[in-house]
Amino acid sequence: MNSPRSILHVDMDAFYASVEQRDNPELRGKPVIVGGTSGRGVVAAASYEVRKFGVRSAMPIRRALTLCPHAICVRPRMRRYAEVSAQVFAIFNDYTPLVEGLSLDEAYLDVTASLGLKGDPLHIARDIKQRIAIETALTASVGVAGNKLVAKIASDLDKPDGLTVVTAETLQTVLDPLPVRRLPGLGRKKGEQVHAAGLTTLGARTRRRHRRSARHR
Repeated sequence: MNSPRSILHVDMDAFYASVEQRDNPELRGKPVIVGGTSGRGVVAAASYEVRKFGVRSAMPIRRALTLCPHAICVRPRMRRYAEVSAQVFAIFNDYTPLVEGLSLDEAYLDVTASLGLKGDPLHIARDIKQRIAIETALTASVGVAGNKLVAKIASDLDKPDGLTVVTAETLQTVLDPLPVRRLPGLGRKKGEQVHAAGLTTLGARTRRRHRRSARHR
């Protein structure tokens, strides 16, 4: 019988914007947009200060500046972000060789085979977050679960600098109340179709199935 897997999804918080704020003290605590500086293009990253105004990644810069006219726009420095990303991934590889990078700022880590040496998944997650903070002066949010999908959802539940563990026992308690938009890769159009079908939360399908089963008993 296979033992349960332990998967971490580590997601750096507002990565590009956080690197800019770290490298330039004048930007700390300010609403920062990483993207075009001429009102063209899209938002590559938004600091948490500017997100309060409704600014999000992939939003047109012109729209973002309408929402937050006093936002500070910074040109992306991809080489710099790649350098910092390499530091973060080096930390990951100290805990497991099973690292699946999704981008410069997020990755899945399968730590199942590392538990005997590195401690339980919660200890590993805390240790990784602490090392990232010490070695890069940045924060990361981590989701811990038995599979990649749930770990990814969990990492987004307590941002920034969060840590959420979802076990088999707490799976439904944590996930069922969440809106369907939390499902990775759903997309706006498909999300509208799902809502139109009456499935507004992740647990809605399960409850509907239970009701149908009860009617046929």
